[in-house]
Amino acid sequence: MEHVPWARELASRLLAEPLPVRWAHVQGVGHTAEDIAHVVGDDAELLICAAWLHDIGYAPDLNKAGFHPLDGARYLRDVEQADERLIRLVANHSCALIEARNRDLAGDLASEFPSPADFVLDALTFCDMTTSPTGQRTKLDQRLEEAFQRYGDGHLVTRSLTEARPLLEGSVQRVRAALDGR
Repeated sequence: MEHVPWARELASRLLAEPLPVRWAHVQGVGHTAEDIAHVVGDDAELLICAAWLHDIGYAPDLNKAGFHPLDGARYLRDVEQADERLIRLVANHSCALIEARNRDLAGDLASEFPSPADFVLDALTFCDMTTSPTGQRTKLDQRLEEAFQRYGDGHLVTRSLTEARPLLEGSVQRVRAALDGR
């Protein structure tokens, strides 16, 4: 797990001071990934690093396109020269392509960072979508309801999450089944 300290420190440097609530969420996602990483076998370190880095695109200095998965992935590629699989996970976490399409950024996201569409992405989505904004474990339905209340009816994020819900549910179900040994 040689890359995990790098990922944790990078996320802390970018998020802890300017965005303490976002940092609390990222810490919760990182800890969840550490707890469940065994389900992805040899990709455990990749999952944990992606969990720590998934929201770095919210950092004020990285916010260029206005869409955190894309901004974070571009930073990891252009500045950090990170592993391609890691970058693609950050870019595509939690059904990002749906929101990207609603922001007219789907072409950019898909061409620059094709989705890995694998179980590690499911596991990253599970970690993100079962962690509250304050870093506490939660259920997917509660996480979505909180986001809907925060953004409000008709907001682009609310619409995107509503559209993504069946896919998010599928990711959570697949990871829960793996955790349960089914």
